[in-house]
Amino acid sequence: MTTALRFLSAAACTVILALSSADAADVWQIDPAHSSAQFSVTHLMISTVRGEFGAMSGTIEYDGKDVATIKVDATIDATTITTRNDYRDKDLKSDKFFDVAKYPTLTFKSKKALAGKDGAFKLVGDLTMHGVTKEVTLDVTAPSPIIKGMRGESRVGASATTKINRQDFGVKWNASVDGGGVVVSDMVAITIDIEAMLPPPAAPAK
Repeated sequence: MTTALRFLSAAACTVILALSSADAADVWQIDPAHSSAQFSVTHLMISTVRGEFGAMSGTIEYDGKDVATIKVDATIDATTITTRNDYRDKDLKSDKFFDVAKYPTLTFKSKKALAGKDGAFKLVGDLTMHGVTKEVTLDVTAPSPIIKGMRGESRVGASATTKINRQDFGVKWNASVDGGGVVVSDMVAITIDIEAMLPPPAAPAK
């Protein structure tokens, strides 16, 4: 191989490696101990009832710089639903609502992230709940600055909000009350708080 060809080959390899590095995104783990999904509905059309799911897991691809690189694959354990009322929680877990015996998880798989102002962005993806998959858009705050944890891991956090119509996901139970109102609103407000962590780089082999 001539010197010129060697130079071109080396240059091409350098460009390929640089592009690969630029496009690469780290895979962060959702920290279930510091992440949660909350929801709120209107009760009897006069007050707000709030609840949350206590277990969330999944991965987030993120290069730590560009929100366009963010890809989320998250799972929520529907059996952990709590509204701090045992009777209501049992009702929500029944086939009237989430039917957790048949559909024990909710999942969200993002499809694209659209940059907004001041680091905030919209995350578009498929939400699967009660066996039904619909596209939803999450409004996400700018990711926090990345910090180092106590074990050398990197950590980052963000919050997301959206609203869905539970009827769209087949959660249709309701009842009328005197005055023509209903027991539970169709619209559900959702807030998701996530802390994600990236393990420290592996020590070089000796």
